[in-house]
Amino acid sequence: MSYPVIDPATDPDGSATNDPLAGPRISRRTVLGLGVVAVPCLAGSTILFDRLMALGDDGATGTPEPIEARYDPAAHRWGFVVDTNRCIGCGLCVVACKEENHVPDDPEYTRTWVERQTTTADGVVHVDSPEGGMYGFEPGPAPVAVGGSAVTDVRFVPRLCMQCEEPPCTGVCPVGATYRTADGVILVDEDRCIGCGYCLVACPYGARYIVPAGDVTPRGVAGVADKCTFCYHRITTGRRPACVEVCPVGARLYGDLNDPASPVSVAMREAPTIVLKADLGTKPRVAYIGMEGEAG
Repeated sequence: MSYPVIDPATDPDGSATNDPLAGPRISRRTVLGLGVVAVPCLAGSTILFDRLMALGDDGATGTPEPIEARYDPAAHRWGFVVDTNRCIGCGLCVVACKEENHVPDDPEYTRTWVERQTTTADGVVHVDSPEGGMYGFEPGPAPVAVGGSAVTDVRFVPRLCMQCEEPPCTGVCPVGATYRTADGVILVDEDRCIGCGYCLVACPYGARYIVPAGDVTPRGVAGVADKCTFCYHRITTGRRPACVEVCPVGARLYGDLNDPASPVSVAMREAPTIVLKADLGTKPRVAYIGMEGEAG
Protein backbone atom coordinates (compact mmCIF):
# COMPACT_ATOMS: atom_id res chain seq x y z
CA MET A 1 0.00 0.00 0.00
CA SER A 2 1.42 3.43 -0.91
CA TYR A 3 0.70 6.74 0.74
CA PRO A 4 0.43 9.72 -1.63
CA VAL A 5 2.41 12.73 -0.50
CA ILE A 6 1.17 16.27 -0.79
CA ASP A 7 3.49 18.35 -2.91
CA PRO A 8 3.92 21.76 -1.21
CA ALA A 9 4.47 23.34 -4.60
CA THR A 10 0.88 22.55 -5.57
CA ASP A 11 -0.64 22.94 -2.13
CA PRO A 12 0.43 26.41 -0.91
CA ASP A 13 -2.05 26.60 1.96
CA GLY A 14 -1.52 23.06 3.25
CA SER A 15 -5.20 22.23 2.75
CA ALA A 16 -4.94 19.25 0.42
CA THR A 17 -6.58 16.08 1.67
CA ASN A 18 -5.17 13.39 -0.61
CA ASP A 19 -3.12 11.87 2.23
CA PRO A 20 -5.18 8.97 3.71
CA LEU A 21 -3.34 9.22 7.02
CA ALA A 22 -3.68 12.96 7.42
CA GLY A 23 -5.78 14.05 10.36
CA PRO A 24 -7.23 17.40 11.35
CA ARG A 25 -5.20 19.99 13.15
CA ILE A 26 -4.96 19.51 16.86
CA SER A 27 -7.63 21.47 18.68
CA ARG A 28 -6.03 24.19 20.76
CA ARG A 29 -8.94 24.04 23.20
CA THR A 30 -8.57 20.32 23.79
CA VAL A 31 -4.80 20.30 24.16
CA LEU A 32 -4.72 23.35 26.40
CA GLY A 33 -7.63 22.09 28.49
CA LEU A 34 -5.85 18.84 29.23
CA GLY A 35 -2.46 20.52 29.46
CA VAL A 36 -3.62 22.77 32.27
CA VAL A 37 -4.57 19.70 34.28
CA ALA A 38 -1.46 17.78 33.35
CA VAL A 39 1.21 20.33 34.11
CA PRO A 40 0.30 22.68 36.95
CA CYS A 41 3.99 22.89 37.73
CA LEU A 42 4.62 24.47 34.33
CA ALA A 43 1.93 27.15 34.52
CA GLY A 44 3.20 30.35 32.98
CA SER A 45 5.95 28.64 31.02
CA THR A 46 6.45 30.56 27.78
CA ILE A 47 8.21 27.57 26.23
CA LEU A 48 5.22 25.31 26.83
CA PHE A 49 2.79 27.95 25.57
CA ASP A 50 4.76 28.60 22.39
CA ARG A 51 5.02 24.90 21.54
CA LEU A 52 1.35 24.27 22.11
CA MET A 53 0.41 27.26 20.00
CA ALA A 54 2.68 26.13 17.16
CA LEU A 55 0.96 22.75 17.07
CA GLY A 56 -2.57 23.70 18.03
CA ASP A 57 -3.33 26.95 16.23
CA ASP A 58 -6.68 26.28 14.56
CA GLY A 59 -6.15 29.11 12.12
CA ALA A 60 -2.54 28.38 11.21
CA THR A 61 -1.61 28.42 7.54
CA GLY A 62 1.58 27.91 5.63
CA THR A 63 3.45 25.07 3.98
CA PRO A 64 5.68 22.69 5.93
CA GLU A 65 9.21 22.37 4.66
CA PRO A 66 9.37 19.13 2.68
CA ILE A 67 12.08 16.55 3.19
CA GLU A 68 12.15 16.19 -0.57
CA ALA A 69 9.92 17.37 -3.39
CA ARG A 70 8.85 13.75 -3.76
CA TYR A 71 9.35 11.53 -0.76
CA ASP A 72 11.70 8.56 -1.24
CA PRO A 73 11.31 6.06 1.66
CA ALA A 74 14.48 4.19 0.69
CA ALA A 75 16.54 7.34 1.32
CA HIS A 76 15.66 7.53 5.01
CA ARG A 77 16.00 5.45 8.17
CA TRP A 78 13.82 6.94 10.89
CA GLY A 79 14.65 6.56 14.55
CA PHE A 80 13.45 7.84 17.90
CA VAL A 81 15.20 8.57 21.21
CA VAL A 82 13.46 9.12 24.55
CA ASP A 83 15.48 10.95 27.20
CA THR A 84 14.07 9.82 30.55
CA ASN A 85 16.42 12.23 32.33
CA ARG A 86 14.36 15.06 30.86
CA CYS A 87 10.79 13.68 30.83
CA ILE A 88 8.58 15.31 33.48
CA GLY A 89 5.52 13.12 32.95
CA CYS A 90 3.30 16.00 31.86
CA GLY A 91 1.30 13.85 29.41
CA LEU A 92 1.09 16.45 26.66
CA CYS A 93 2.58 13.96 24.21
CA VAL A 94 -0.29 11.56 24.88
CA VAL A 95 -2.87 14.30 24.36
CA ALA A 96 -1.24 15.52 21.15
CA CYS A 97 -1.07 12.00 19.75
CA LYS A 98 -4.72 11.30 20.45
CA GLU A 99 -5.79 14.56 18.83
CA GLU A 100 -3.55 14.20 15.80
CA ASN A 101 -4.35 10.56 15.08
CA HIS A 102 -8.00 10.25 16.16
CA VAL A 103 -7.12 7.94 19.04
CA PRO A 104 -10.04 7.38 21.48
CA ASP A 105 -9.80 9.28 24.78
CA ASP A 106 -10.18 6.04 26.74
CA PRO A 107 -6.70 5.21 28.14
CA GLU A 108 -7.19 1.60 27.08
CA TYR A 109 -6.61 2.77 23.51
CA THR A 110 -3.34 4.57 22.94
CA ARG A 111 -0.52 4.97 20.47
CA THR A 112 1.77 6.40 23.12
CA TRP A 113 1.58 6.50 26.90
CA VAL A 114 3.77 7.50 29.83
CA GLU A 115 4.78 5.20 32.67
CA ARG A 116 6.22 6.14 36.04
CA GLN A 117 8.87 3.57 36.88
CA THR A 118 9.91 3.46 40.52
CA THR A 119 12.95 1.32 41.29
CA THR A 120 13.55 0.05 44.82
CA ALA A 121 16.68 -1.19 46.57
CA ASP A 122 15.68 -4.81 46.05
CA GLY A 123 15.93 -4.30 42.28
CA VAL A 124 12.18 -4.34 41.65
CA VAL A 125 10.75 -1.80 39.17
CA HIS A 126 7.22 -0.70 40.09
CA VAL A 127 5.21 0.71 37.18
CA ASP A 128 2.09 2.85 37.17
CA SER A 129 0.45 4.84 34.40
CA PRO A 130 -2.83 6.42 35.53
CA GLU A 131 -5.02 7.16 32.50
CA GLY A 132 -2.03 6.33 30.32
CA GLY A 133 -0.28 9.38 31.76
CA MET A 134 -2.60 11.63 29.73
CA TYR A 135 -3.35 13.91 32.68
CA GLY A 136 0.13 13.77 34.15
CA PHE A 137 0.95 12.53 37.62
CA GLU A 138 -0.06 14.02 40.95
CA PRO A 139 2.57 16.49 42.15
CA GLY A 140 4.30 15.86 45.43
CA PRO A 141 7.46 14.38 46.88
CA ALA A 142 8.63 11.04 45.53
CA PRO A 143 7.96 8.08 47.83
CA VAL A 144 10.89 7.01 50.00
CA ALA A 145 9.86 3.37 50.07
CA VAL A 146 7.60 0.97 48.20
CA GLY A 147 6.64 -2.40 49.63
CA GLY A 148 9.05 -1.91 52.50
CA SER A 149 12.05 -1.37 50.20
CA ALA A 150 13.77 1.99 49.81
CA VAL A 151 13.25 3.86 46.55
CA THR A 152 16.45 4.30 44.58
CA ASP A 153 15.13 5.89 41.39
CA VAL A 154 11.93 7.39 39.97
CA ARG A 155 11.59 8.36 36.33
CA PHE A 156 8.94 8.90 33.67
CA VAL A 157 9.20 6.63 30.65
CA PRO A 158 7.20 7.41 27.49
CA ARG A 159 6.24 4.31 25.53
CA LEU A 160 5.31 3.84 21.88
CA CYS A 161 5.72 1.37 19.01
CA MET A 162 9.38 0.37 18.79
CA GLN A 163 9.32 0.25 14.94
CA CYS A 164 11.37 -2.93 15.09
CA GLU A 165 13.76 -3.93 12.34
CA GLU A 166 12.74 -7.54 13.02
CA PRO A 167 9.04 -6.99 13.85
CA PRO A 168 7.15 -10.03 15.19
CA CYS A 169 3.82 -8.38 14.30
CA THR A 170 4.34 -8.54 10.56
CA GLY A 171 5.06 -12.25 10.51
CA VAL A 172 1.83 -13.29 12.24
CA CYS A 173 -0.58 -11.17 10.20
CA PRO A 174 -2.57 -13.65 8.08
CA VAL A 175 -3.50 -11.09 5.42
CA GLY A 176 -0.36 -8.97 5.16
CA ALA A 177 -2.07 -5.91 6.60
CA THR A 178 0.79 -4.93 8.90
CA TYR A 179 4.06 -4.31 7.12
CA ARG A 180 7.37 -2.49 7.31
CA THR A 181 8.15 0.37 4.93
CA ALA A 182 11.50 0.98 3.25
CA ASP A 183 12.25 3.75 5.75
CA GLY A 184 11.68 1.45 8.72
CA VAL A 185 8.18 2.39 9.91
CA ILE A 186 5.62 -0.32 10.66
CA LEU A 187 2.20 0.55 9.23
CA VAL A 188 -1.24 -1.07 9.09
CA ASP A 189 -3.19 -1.27 5.84
CA GLU A 190 -6.73 -0.65 7.07
CA ASP A 191 -8.20 -1.94 3.81
CA ARG A 192 -6.68 -5.37 4.45
CA CYS A 193 -6.81 -5.64 8.26
CA ILE A 194 -9.48 -8.06 9.51
CA GLY A 195 -9.11 -7.20 13.20
CA CYS A 196 -8.03 -10.71 14.20
CA GLY A 197 -5.71 -9.37 16.91
CA TYR A 198 -2.77 -11.67 16.15
CA CYS A 199 -0.43 -8.68 15.90
CA LEU A 200 -1.56 -7.44 19.32
CA VAL A 201 -0.57 -10.75 20.88
CA ALA A 202 2.73 -10.91 18.98
CA CYS A 203 3.89 -7.42 19.98
CA PRO A 204 6.06 -7.75 23.11
CA TYR A 205 5.74 -4.04 23.85
CA GLY A 206 1.95 -3.78 24.16
CA ALA A 207 1.95 -1.09 21.51
CA ARG A 208 -1.22 -2.01 19.59
CA TYR A 209 -4.97 -1.89 20.09
CA ILE A 210 -8.12 -2.63 18.10
CA VAL A 211 -10.10 0.50 17.24
CA PRO A 212 -13.46 0.25 19.04
CA ALA A 213 -16.79 0.79 17.35
CA GLY A 214 -17.80 4.41 17.43
CA ASP A 215 -14.26 5.73 17.23
CA VAL A 216 -12.07 6.21 14.20
CA THR A 217 -8.54 5.95 12.88
CA PRO A 218 -7.38 8.59 10.38
CA ARG A 219 -9.33 6.82 7.62
CA GLY A 220 -12.40 6.20 9.75
CA VAL A 221 -12.20 2.41 10.08
CA ALA A 222 -13.31 0.77 13.33
CA GLY A 223 -12.37 -2.82 14.13
CA VAL A 224 -8.83 -2.68 12.77
CA ALA A 225 -5.44 -2.67 14.50
CA ASP A 226 -3.89 0.71 15.26
CA LYS A 227 -0.52 1.82 16.63
CA CYS A 228 2.10 4.56 16.57
CA THR A 229 3.38 5.34 13.07
CA PHE A 230 5.82 8.14 14.03
CA CYS A 231 3.03 10.29 12.51
CA TYR A 232 3.93 8.98 9.07
CA HIS A 233 1.66 11.51 7.39
CA ARG A 234 3.81 14.21 8.97
CA ILE A 235 7.33 12.88 8.56
CA THR A 236 6.91 12.19 4.85
CA THR A 237 6.33 15.91 4.32
CA GLY A 238 9.14 17.16 6.52
CA ARG A 239 7.26 17.67 9.79
CA ARG A 240 8.02 16.11 13.15
CA PRO A 241 5.69 13.73 14.99
CA ALA A 242 3.04 15.55 17.02
CA CYS A 243 4.40 14.23 20.34
CA VAL A 244 7.85 15.59 19.55
CA GLU A 245 6.50 19.04 18.72
CA VAL A 246 4.58 19.49 21.98
CA CYS A 247 7.16 18.10 24.42
CA PRO A 248 8.08 21.13 26.56
CA VAL A 249 11.44 19.72 27.69
CA GLY A 250 12.81 18.05 24.57
CA ALA A 251 12.55 14.55 25.99
CA ARG A 252 11.36 13.04 22.71
CA LEU A 253 13.85 13.18 19.84
CA TYR A 254 13.18 12.06 16.29
CA GLY A 255 15.18 12.04 13.09
CA ASP A 256 16.92 10.24 10.27
CA LEU A 257 19.55 7.74 11.38
CA ASN A 258 21.18 8.12 7.96
CA ASP A 259 21.93 11.76 8.82
CA PRO A 260 24.79 12.08 11.35
CA ALA A 261 23.57 15.58 12.24
CA SER A 262 19.98 14.54 13.04
CA PRO A 263 18.78 14.81 16.67
CA VAL A 264 18.67 11.03 17.13
CA SER A 265 22.12 10.46 15.65
CA VAL A 266 23.63 13.16 17.86
CA ALA A 267 21.83 11.85 20.96
CA MET A 268 23.01 8.29 20.37
CA ARG A 269 26.61 9.47 19.99
CA GLU A 270 26.61 11.69 23.04
CA ALA A 271 24.77 9.54 25.60
CA PRO A 272 24.51 5.84 26.45
CA THR A 273 21.25 4.35 25.20
CA ILE A 274 19.39 1.09 25.60
CA VAL A 275 16.53 -0.55 23.75
CA LEU A 276 13.72 -2.37 25.51
CA LYS A 277 13.72 -6.17 25.54
CA ALA A 278 16.95 -6.33 23.56
CA ASP A 279 17.20 -10.06 24.26
CA LEU A 280 14.20 -10.71 21.98
CA GLY A 281 16.16 -9.71 18.89
CA THR A 282 13.48 -7.36 17.55
CA LYS A 283 16.04 -4.57 17.00
CA PRO A 284 13.89 -1.59 18.01
CA ARG A 285 14.34 1.79 16.31
CA VAL A 286 13.36 3.50 19.60
CA ALA A 287 16.19 3.96 22.12
CA TYR A 288 16.18 5.28 25.69
CA ILE A 289 18.58 7.53 27.57
CA GLY A 290 18.87 7.39 31.36
CA MET A 291 17.55 3.91 32.00
CA GLU A 292 19.85 1.54 33.84
CA GLY A 293 17.23 -1.17 33.80
CA GLU A 294 13.78 -1.65 32.37
CA ALA A 295 10.34 -2.82 33.35
CA GLY A 296 8.21 -5.31 31.49
